[in-house]
Amino acid sequence: MSAVPTRAAVLWRLGASPPYAGGSALTVESLVLAGPEAGELLVRIEAAGLCHSDLSVINGSRPRPTPMVLGHEAAGVVEAVGPGVIDVAPGDHVVMTFVPSCGHCFECAAGRPAMCTVGAVANGAGRLVAGGTRFSRDGVDFAHHLGVSAFAERTVVSRGSVVVVPASVPFDVAAMLGCAVLTGFGAVVTTAGVRPGESVVVFGLG
Repeated sequence: MSAVPTRAAVLWRLGASPPYAGGSALTVESLVLAGPEAGELLVRIEAAGLCHSDLSVINGSRPRPTPMVLGHEAAGVVEAVGPGVIDVAPGDHVVMTFVPSCGHCFECAAGRPAMCTVGAVANGAGRLVAGGTRFSRDGVDFAHHLGVSAFAERTVVSRGSVVVVPASVPFDVAAMLGCAVLTGFGAVVTTAGVRPGESVVVFGLG
C-alpha cells in the first residue's frame, strides 16, 4: 500500500511547562504515513483520550525521542492490513494497547505478553515492533508513542497493539479500554488482588 497523508499532533521537544494552551507543547502537522508492513495495520482514529502518560512525555519526566506523534489511548477502524495479518480485516473496530507484544520473546511465549521485552524496547525507542517509524516528512522521521501515536487522523500499528471489539461499542467508550480501564482495572485486580465483595480504601485519584 502506498503512503497516505495525515495530520498529527507533534511534540517537537521535551520539557514544556504548563499550562499547554495556545499550542505551546504540540503543533498539528501534515505528515506522510507509510502503509502497513508485514504484521501491521493502518487504522483510522475515531476517538483518543489524553492520559497523564502523554503529559509525562511533554514535560520531560518520561523521556522519549522527538519529534514524536503522541497519544496512546484510542479506538478506530482498520483501513488496511499488511502481509501476514489474517485475523483482522478492513472495517474491523479496534482498541489500541500501549503494550505491544511480539509473540515470540521469552515473556510472550510464557504467556505474559504485557511483559514483552521486544515491545518494551520498541516503545522506549519510539519505534514499532517490526522496527522503524511510519510517520515522516521531508526526510525526517517522527517517532511513535508507545506503538500507537493516536493523536493523528490515521496511524500504523503492529497487530500486537490492537484488540478487535464489537462495532456496537461507541468509539469514545472503546478508547477508554486502551489505558484508563486497562491500567485501573489491572491495578485493582492484578496488583492489589481485590475480589468481588471486598471493601477497599482508595488513596488519591492519580
